[in-house]
Amino acid sequence: MHSFILPPTKTVADLTRAARERILILDGAMGTQIQTLGLDEDDFRGHGGQCCSFHSDHPQKGNNDLLILTQPKAIEDIHYAFAKAGADIVETNTFSSTTIAQADYAMEQAVFDLNVEGARVARRALDRATAEDGRPRWVAGAVGPTNRTASISPDVNDPGYRAVTFDDLRRAYGQQIRGLIAGGADLILIETIFDTLNAKAAIFACFEAFAEHGARLPIMISGTITDASGRTLSGQTPTAFWHSVRHARPFSVGLNCALGADAMRPHLAELSAVADTRICAYPNAGLPNAFGKYDEEPEDTAAKVEVFAREGLVNLVGGCCGTTPEHIRAIAEHVASYAPRQIEETADA
Repeated sequence: MHSFILPPTKTVADLTRAARERILILDGAMGTQIQTLGLDEDDFRGHGGQCCSFHSDHPQKGNNDLLILTQPKAIEDIHYAFAKAGADIVETNTFSSTTIAQADYAMEQAVFDLNVEGARVARRALDRATAEDGRPRWVAGAVGPTNRTASISPDVNDPGYRAVTFDDLRRAYGQQIRGLIAGGADLILIETIFDTLNAKAAIFACFEAFAEHGARLPIMISGTITDASGRTLSGQTPTAFWHSVRHARPFSVGLNCALGADAMRPHLAELSAVADTRICAYPNAGLPNAFGKYDEEPEDTAAKVEVFAREGLVNLVGGCCGTTPEHIRAIAEHVASYAPRQIEETADA
């Protein structure tokens, strides 16, 4: 069954209504918050938290997604902090929860559970926040780009070689998306896209999963501009990127990561000029320093994101690398008085 024949979930109408009224707020960086916890290898494996039923001889420190299973309370508290800071949409901690990405840690067998529990942990956090203030919030199932590219050879001596195929990606994304849906995700966010062919595999996997589910979840799509050329790693401009993914009829399209708000603005303006759906932007807190840390203060980031709102470029904003709950709180405050970018909505958009 084609995805667009399927009935949309109630979330589509709820999100559409909310986005019509105001600029919606996304959360910030999960990795930044995890780093503040100072976890070691034992913590990642579940000591002092919950023992992991999946075993690997590979070191797990740095496998942030695994903390969904081994330190769920810590991850829930991070989601909760972003929700209370003003986030309407909070992403699951599943950026690398595919068999392709988890192969680095020999944790492929944990993937379905990571996604199911990732959605459940986020839902618990948002339900806590909503019980306190009555504000509705939505769980975005985070689908990362994987660490492989379907469009570019990793071997400079063999330009035709590919380390991954479209079907490899489709199957891996499909397993992830089915887990996110089973865990109760409200929408799917395909993010940090550096290769549009990878994203198209994720979109295809969404359609397949939605057909099995019997309903269509909203899809958010977010690309990343990798350098001063204003193109994705696979060579597309923002305009070309939009025309490559518009068939998915996404709830939003936008940009995240790689750049701070200043550098993102012209690319966001280009996308806003061509896309007939909502525009989403969640930049880094500036650019990293020599030690890989992000120094941009919340007020600085928020003032730059406010420019997007003032110029009528955006419908959703948040933060990527280096952004904390304090950044999200400041961003929410700075854009609160601005109307969202106007679009001509379709019946179920």
